[in-house]
Amino acid sequence: MPNWLKGGLIALVSIAGTLAIVQMMRSPVEGRAPDVNVLRTADGKPDLNGIWQAVGSANWNLLDHQARSGPVLELGAVLAVPAGLSVVEGNEIPYQPWAAAKQKENYENWLSRDPEVKCYLPGVPRATYMPYPFQILQTGSNDILVAYEYASASRVIKMGKVEPPPVDTWMGQTAGRWEGDTLVVDVTNFSPKTDFQGSAENLHLIERWTRVNATTLDYVVTMEDGTAWTKPWTIKQELSKQSEKANRIYKEPRCHEGNYGMPALLAGARTEDRAFAEARGPDPATMCTSGCGGFEVAGIDDFELPDRATPASR
Repeated sequence: MPNWLKGGLIALVSIAGTLAIVQMMRSPVEGRAPDVNVLRTADGKPDLNGIWQAVGSANWNLLDHQARSGPVLELGAVLAVPAGLSVVEGNEIPYQPWAAAKQKENYENWLSRDPEVKCYLPGVPRATYMPYPFQILQTGSNDILVAYEYASASRVIKMGKVEPPPVDTWMGQTAGRWEGDTLVVDVTNFSPKTDFQGSAENLHLIERWTRVNATTLDYVVTMEDGTAWTKPWTIKQELSKQSEKANRIYKEPRCHEGNYGMPALLAGARTEDRAFAEARGPDPATMCTSGCGGFEVAGIDDFELPDRATPASR
């Protein structure tokens, strides 16, 4: 065989291998069946108990993205955004035109709108793919508690019949059921203040939690809201088991009442309330307080820190 033909075959094999590896990295949870030896509870259901954590950069951007510097160049890698692959099936979020425009606006103003900056509750599904551990507790009543380290957020997955909630919340209402070895959870009744990729009170999530082996939990969540997106779309995230001995007691969360920025945040909120009451600004109840479009941090090198003393800066 001529050398040029051998070289061509080697190149084709190399390219095919590279594409296969990239695809496996992009969709780590697709098409995997649970290990038959996975741990189970007394009633035979998969044991989801333990401390879990998402590994990746979905918290900064759900789609493919390059690394970006932080808002203060002098801090180097501090507050920088790491590069990462998409966790969205197809690497595309099917925005309605108005939602795409709002996402772009959030993208350009993330530093003043990201609820993580304000220490607000992260909402669902973001709480699960943030880079902080969370604990799952399966109780004797079959209800399941999910306790997140970030902002001390928590939610109870009610198994069986669920009554309408008295109020809508940032974390929504969850109703779970088992489909084989997969925990399927419907999440509805979100607060109108929610803003996840353009969706608010009409947000409907279908989560699928599957323990595939002793150290891996697959998390697949499909989002539905015809007012914000043209069709449902899906996130696939792999969660890793953490050492329960090392993480037995959570560290004090960064967001708490002693936060030095809290007085300024509250003062800014009261300023917004007064501006609205005097017809000088928008209704604070309609402003973004959770999710805000994923906060893909592009073009922030030239972004100036906002002056929180005036409503115009928000």
